[in-house]
Amino acid sequence: MKVACLGAGYFSQFHLSGWRAIDGVEVVGISDLDGDAARATGLPVYPTLTDMMAHTSPDILDIIIPPEGHAEAIREGLRHAPRAIICQKPFCTSIDEAREMALLAQEAGIPLIVHENFRFQPWYRALRTLLDDGAISTPLQATFRMRPGDGQGPDAYLARQPYFQRLTRFLVHETAVHWVDTFRYLFGNPTSVYADLRQLNPAIAGEDAGYILFDHPGGVRVMFDGNRLLDHAAENTRCTMGEGLFEGTGGSITLRGDGSLYLRAFGQQDEVRVLPPDNSGIFGGDCARHLQAHVVAALSDGGGFENTAIDYLTVLEVKELVYQSSFLNKKIEMARQ
Repeated sequence: MKVACLGAGYFSQFHLSGWRAIDGVEVVGISDLDGDAARATGLPVYPTLTDMMAHTSPDILDIIIPPEGHAEAIREGLRHAPRAIICQKPFCTSIDEAREMALLAQEAGIPLIVHENFRFQPWYRALRTLLDDGAISTPLQATFRMRPGDGQGPDAYLARQPYFQRLTRFLVHETAVHWVDTFRYLFGNPTSVYADLRQLNPAIAGEDAGYILFDHPGGVRVMFDGNRLLDHAAENTRCTMGEGLFEGTGGSITLRGDGSLYLRAFGQQDEVRVLPPDNSGIFGGDCARHLQAHVVAALSDGGGFENTAIDYLTVLEVKELVYQSSFLNKKIEMARQ
């Protein structure tokens, strides 16, 4: 299965390593405005997306560029009719543009998948299985404390992703959106949101801390407590980016900063480890590869895709309501589907 990649920026390294680790996949080309960055990958380099698509005829186009270029790249990609397109997040520049691209792909009959990979982190896949198997009986609430510890001082984010400092919408738009999608993967689409966001580091343009409270079907309530200035007890604070607690009538499951999961039965003091620490050393437990392998498998066996662009519009709608809630200082109900 042939893959062509558009973009050779910071995060492309995780895409490329993922593709190279999947049997039966060949990366046939890359294109980027920065020719040196593209050549550094060791792949065949093409000056434009049009040239790359015409010369390689890939099965999958992987778009790994900022949102400003998504719509143009998707339109051009669809014109060459690959079997599927994957596009990085944040997806497009607005919800209206995202909806337009999702409908274009749907009309063309070409799967457009948003590269929202946190739900593919191994601890969340294992957690979903535990919840489905009734490990804590009826889930009632969950808390995730995001603490990457990379947001202090005037040099925050400059070494890795300097554009973070310029985002007027930051914590939710760039980062917390991962958990919006993860929570819906675990508990279903939220029914209401309440948010209280704030900016702590004056060196950046957007919010970098806040609380978001989600109501989910079945009476499940989830608290996202995000603060990029603070850290948590982990050798690699970017492994899970924080710690989680998932509670039900039959017990609780704890997610630690090393990616391990611990189950405690209701009324007991002892915990049982149900998932060992992640020792891969790869971003997010190699979640980029897991998402890519999911797309390859779906194309191969005709199975369904997670996070199609049409489905992902719900995440973007929730994100907008989070900002609206914080601005209005009130709880907002989701529109019924």
